[in-house]
Amino acid sequence: MLNQRQTAIPTLVRVKPGALERVGIYATRHAFRRVALFYSKDIVEALHDVLTTSLVADRIAIVSQIPVESASFEDAAEFAVTLPSRVDAIIGFGGGKALDVAKYVAFLSRLPYIAVPTSLSNDGICSPQSSLTVEGKRRSFPSSMPMGVVLDTEVCLGAPAILWHSGVGDLVAKFTAVADWKLAFHAKGEPVDDFAALLSDASVYQFIGRPKHDLEGMRLLGSALLLNGISMAICGSSRPASGSEHLISHALDGLSQRPRLHGLQVGVASYLMSIIQGQGATETIAGLFDATGFWQAIESDRFDRSEWLEAARIAPTIKADFYTILSSRNCMPAIEHALATDPWLHRCFHS
Repeated sequence: MLNQRQTAIPTLVRVKPGALERVGIYATRHAFRRVALFYSKDIVEALHDVLTTSLVADRIAIVSQIPVESASFEDAAEFAVTLPSRVDAIIGFGGGKALDVAKYVAFLSRLPYIAVPTSLSNDGICSPQSSLTVEGKRRSFPSSMPMGVVLDTEVCLGAPAILWHSGVGDLVAKFTAVADWKLAFHAKGEPVDDFAALLSDASVYQFIGRPKHDLEGMRLLGSALLLNGISMAICGSSRPASGSEHLISHALDGLSQRPRLHGLQVGVASYLMSIIQGQGATETIAGLFDATGFWQAIESDRFDRSEWLEAARIAPTIKADFYTILSSRNCMPAIEHALATDPWLHRCFHS
């Protein structure tokens, strides 16, 4: 029997230099005449001007402009309630917080959503979830998949390099996430969507083939992160992109005195979990991190070893019924050994 499930995926995708100044053209092609713009409060003014000029030039009315400072569920819900009438589409512009809020407002308002990221720090640019805080605690909420993604590679190349490193870290999580997913199948019978797993895996390798911090590298990384999001939409789960490494990162968000960028935490946790899983990706991850300067970025601002040990200890309790390598046995002795003896990990921590 054919699978009749329908998956919402973007119909507008532009990943190229100069795409930002053409957003108005793209929106016009989809008959959007009145839009609400959610943008990062700290967005570079020149970039904001390029986008708004593009919209106005194509006679698109910006009926609301909302600067986003924090990805708060409470704020997003209020924005949805106070949204002006007769809005054709929502545009999210800037970093992850603005995109997550815009995506959730579009979901609540049942409006088309266009994502216009200015950096590549994680795979949330095109995913069916928003990461928002509720009373200060981070949670994931079902959200609209974007109908459009406009990724200007020149703009992303101009973002701080640490955001690119964060995107690289989030990308390699697909190795350990898919391995955890297959482990859950064998241990608990959890179904695996083979196509979603294949898409997630393939997206990583297209970037590994050319991991450079240039325009083409931005195109490859951006496309890979976009496809990661689509793989989650295909199977209706975060499984293709999130496993034990994300549980550790979520735990760190709650207990660390100074949580770092999501992708930096996830990247190091992915390398650590690949060692514990023993599934063969360890050398590939280490080599990619070396080639991209990821290890050097972490070494310049090291993590606290004791916080990571505590995060690894409580990680299996973060998400009920989410089976990973951390659920299969007591992994703490192996984790402690890896943190103490692995030469790459040794560079990532201070006591």
